[in-house]
Amino acid sequence: MSAPWSLPPLPSLTPLLMPALQDRLVLLINHVVSREPIAAQRLRPLAGRALVVHLAGWPSLLPSAPDLVLGVTPAGLFERLDTVPGGPGGLRIEIDASNPARLALGALSGDAPTVSVQGDAAFAGEMHWLMDNLRWDIEDDLAGIVGPLAARQLGQFGRALRRSLSGVAQRFAPSMSSAPGSGA
Repeated sequence: MSAPWSLPPLPSLTPLLMPALQDRLVLLINHVVSREPIAAQRLRPLAGRALVVHLAGWPSLLPSAPDLVLGVTPAGLFERLDTVPGGPGGLRIEIDASNPARLALGALSGDAPTVSVQGDAAFAGEMHWLMDNLRWDIEDDLAGIVGPLAARQLGQFGRALRRSLSGVAQRFAPSMSSAPGSGA
């Protein structure tokens, strides 16, 4: 017997929230790419190609994480696409997300995640170059908002936090990889 006052299930926010979060991520990626003219120059010949980023092994207990589909624009930047376009020259990158906590700690400490790449080799080569050579200069961006001195202090704090998180990640990495459900 159900309670007469029970509430109906709440609609999932994921279909509304994820596109907005992905759009913000694309803005950040384009900001970083546009700060290095060589990056956009290397992407221009790839205009019209699509890149799919898939979080493999995402835990079912968490809200679903849809694929991020990016198209390369003629300007050498990215745009979020709603569907994967057909055609040659596409690329699929699968990131091991079976342990989101380890993935987040790794991202904060500067460790590269485990990835699998399928598709066009030239496109994969350019994406590899971008990942190896582009860095977000957060301190420079903050200087335009809070001034150079405060930005420098925030940058120092961020680097110290990153070193601390890296140490925590290294200490817990063996225990996390042997934890139940970690895939080890």
